[in-house]
Amino acid sequence: MAPRKITINPISRVEGHGKVTIHLDEQGEVNDARFHVLQFRGFEAFCRGRPFEEMPIITQRICGICPISHQLASAKACDAILGEEIPETARLLRELIHMGQFIQSHALHFFYLASPDLLLGWDADPAKRNVVGVIAEFPEAAVKGVRLRKFGQEIIKALGGKKIHPAYSVPGGVTSPLREAERDRLQSGFPEAFTACRVGLDLAKNWINQHVDQVRKFGNFDSNYLGLVDSEGRVNLYDGRLRLAASDCEIRTEFDPSNYLDHIGEHVEPWSYMKFPFYKPDGYPDGAYRVGPLGRLNVASGLSTPQAAEEWSAFKKLAVNGLTGSSLLYHYTRLIEILYALERAEELLAHPRICDTDVKLSASPKNEEGVGVIEAPRGTLFHHYFVDRQGAMQKANLIVATGNNNTAMNRAVGLVAKEYIHNGQVSEGLLNRVEGAIRCYDPCLSCATHALGQMPLKIGVYDAGGEILHEMRRD
Repeated sequence: MAPRKITINPISRVEGHGKVTIHLDEQGEVNDARFHVLQFRGFEAFCRGRPFEEMPIITQRICGICPISHQLASAKACDAILGEEIPETARLLRELIHMGQFIQSHALHFFYLASPDLLLGWDADPAKRNVVGVIAEFPEAAVKGVRLRKFGQEIIKALGGKKIHPAYSVPGGVTSPLREAERDRLQSGFPEAFTACRVGLDLAKNWINQHVDQVRKFGNFDSNYLGLVDSEGRVNLYDGRLRLAASDCEIRTEFDPSNYLDHIGEHVEPWSYMKFPFYKPDGYPDGAYRVGPLGRLNVASGLSTPQAAEEWSAFKKLAVNGLTGSSLLYHYTRLIEILYALERAEELLAHPRICDTDVKLSASPKNEEGVGVIEAPRGTLFHHYFVDRQGAMQKANLIVATGNNNTAMNRAVGLVAKEYIHNGQVSEGLLNRVEGAIRCYDPCLSCATHALGQMPLKIGVYDAGGEILHEMRRD
């Protein structure tokens, strides 16, 4: 049997464009598998020279799925350049719109993109293995998922005026206060949203309990984990200190996010435009870590809201049974985070100052550098800006949530391919499992390809017959 290369291109049910290559040896066993991200975005370059005040609006255009995340990280970096604390109500409103982003993004991924594999089966007909198939087979769950996502979008719209790319979080605060009528309207939607979340959470937990053996062998590996925590070590999605934990969830270090460059490095491989971040003391690739729902719940000592805290405890009891590093647990932890976001949004809307009108300060830049770090739905997001004395952008560095998981996704792809592909026997369902390893991480590939320095690049010019005429390469 001759060696073979199998290509999955494009990967389905993820945001953006990528492919997987699987290399089989002479015995038909998997020798290697790689996850390639092929699209290239230039935000770090074309932001140079722009006034720093424009960055929250510019950078949110990186993505239509998680624009709020980029806008918030950018606004926090700009606040650091101003060198001023924003008004309390502005901070509350930023966190509230952040919760809306988590609700809508996590609901989109679980009910629209991930649930077809879990509810219909890995080997189901591809023509039916999608959200339309879920609607046909599980109409109640599908409708509740759509409604849950809509509720998250309504929070965003109530604050920013529209569901996608609102001009809301700006240097120094937010653009407008929350009206009492909008607060009351949003508060009326929580009972339905909590019910929908519980439906998804029960689906995820029941599936995991029924497929424990599969969960144990599906992209299950040791890694570091990274996430923001509050002063008590609990998950904090908007602010806090960065904590890095080992594979057994023991804390290795905790540091101020503004000092991230002292702890995190970025590696580049010639076969992907997405960077490979790592924990510097361990080097690359040993210092790879995971972020996102599984990473956050593994580094934290709990959650601050009562229902989510109870679910976190149940998750820890399950995961300790050899499942802590399973990629499939991302689906479960994603639902726990929706529950947390709902509870936290309800708390924020009940805050006595949530409708105050002091929501923005005016100030001139005091610092020529600013770092903004938040937890995006897919993981830790870094925006780092350098400006001149007039506030013009000189340099930007973005480490995007999906990029933090790059090494982990590649490892998961390899492990799943080796688990299911043998003797050269390859079926569509087996390849779907390989894709499913990537979908666990809910990657946003449009966000993730932003170069620091020189990225490998090859440009080829071909004639009409496909023959190469000229090639330029930058390594």
